[in-house]
Amino acid sequence: MSQVGPQDKEPGLLAAVKAVFCAFFGVRGSKAHEEVSHLRPVYFVVAGIVGAALFVLVLVTLVHFVTGKG
Repeated sequence: MSQVGPQDKEPGLLAAVKAVFCAFFGVRGSKAHEEVSHLRPVYFVVAGIVGAALFVLVLVTLVHFVTGKG
């Protein structure tokens, strides 16, 4: 019986979220590119949509706060 260690696990949604977050700011390196090359594309779609929605929500909240309409 062999145990599955952290290094044996397939990277999942959290790795995709990290990659999308870094891509939003343009700070991914070549090592990060290799780490996410085995991820499912649906992980990137979900992480991108959630990240964009959070970004828009933060901007709308900030504008309402600054303009005094909130």
